[in-house]
Amino acid sequence: EASVKFSFKLNIASPKKYEPNKSLINWVKKNKGKIQISNDPKKAILNSDVIFADKFIGLYDKKNKAKKLKDFKNFQVNSNLMKCAKKKAIFLHCLPASRGQEVSAEVIDGKQSKVWQQALNRLHVQKSILLYCLKKLR
Repeated sequence: EASVKFSFKLNIASPKKYEPNKSLINWVKKNKGKIQISNDPKKAILNSDVIFADKFIGLYDKKNKAKKLKDFKNFQVNSNLMKCAKKKAIFLHCLPASRGQEVSAEVIDGKQSKVWQQALNRLHVQKSILLYCLKKLR
């Protein structure tokens, strides 16, 4: 939905059985969004400005952990994959990140990583929400 609202091209890479919901993809296309779904992470990251990785396994997801790790094995963001992006591309992650699973240590701790700045930005948003809820921002 953000790709429609802010008019950017969104490439998503995931194993086939973990692709986004078809109705969401159709909604994006219907609203003239630019979205591409791929099962090839190199194709999805090619010439990208921003690479955003999410957790392979949710914090409370205990089912099929070994299977999911196997399914997502080739989707780890590492230095070889980052080479497919633009030279000045940045890496983002919602944290906490599992080094060695969805992202390699060299990427999350590298110069292209902006995960700590991203986390700090979320802090300010959350503080604003609290102030709003406490009727200090109305």
